[in-house]
Amino acid sequence: MLKDSTMWYASWFDTPYYHVLYKDRDHTEAKAFMDTLTNYLSLQSDEKILDLACGKGRHSIYLNTLGYNVTGVDLSKNSIEYASQFENETLKFEVHDMCKPYSEKFSAVFNLFTSFGYFDSEEDNLNTIKAIKSDLNEKGVGVIDFMNVEYVINTLVPEETKIVDNITFNIKRYHKEGYIIKEIRFRDNDEDFFFTERVKSITLNDFQNYFSKANIDLLDIFGDYQLKKFNVKNSPRLILIFK
Repeated sequence: MLKDSTMWYASWFDTPYYHVLYKDRDHTEAKAFMDTLTNYLSLQSDEKILDLACGKGRHSIYLNTLGYNVTGVDLSKNSIEYASQFENETLKFEVHDMCKPYSEKFSAVFNLFTSFGYFDSEEDNLNTIKAIKSDLNEKGVGVIDFMNVEYVINTLVPEETKIVDNITFNIKRYHKEGYIIKEIRFRDNDEDFFFTERVKSITLNDFQNYFSKANIDLLDIFGDYQLKKFNVKNSPRLILIFK
């Protein structure tokens, strides 16, 4: 099993257990956020959106029902294979490394639900920002929906047990050496599993430094899915709007 790796996400996200553990994520909240965000950005219903690190496509699929031409990309082959069953003329999915520019231009590029900061290399983080910029058309905007690191660290639940589909997941969380780490242990079919999630604790100031190096203009900063003003102490999210 995966003990620790600079590519933990490539293995963990491709297992069925990842989707079991997170099967109860709030789809209603996700849809409401997409409604609020697309309305705020004044996106026309036929404009093209890139959902970067789309997972199994829940945001992409909903955005497509709103009339947008959506491309969802992710490194996980299993996630893209699952999402592909929902494809149509204006919705497609593809395996893609978000560190690299995509082959098309978009009115908006969305990177949602803390799908950033997986890399050990600062260069990879910066290259992802640069890739997002290169994926935008002349009037396009980028959106990164990240965690508010200070709030998350202050409210971290050190240990938790979750039972999902008769599997007992024992979860341990901590902050170490600039990363927020989640250790996940469980047993299934008489086999023990151990996976690690590892996300860099990137602050607003860190993102501003990335944007400066990538020659990106930060337009707005929000602190939750209702797009309320960001507060470093109390906001659960760090939502960045840029171009």
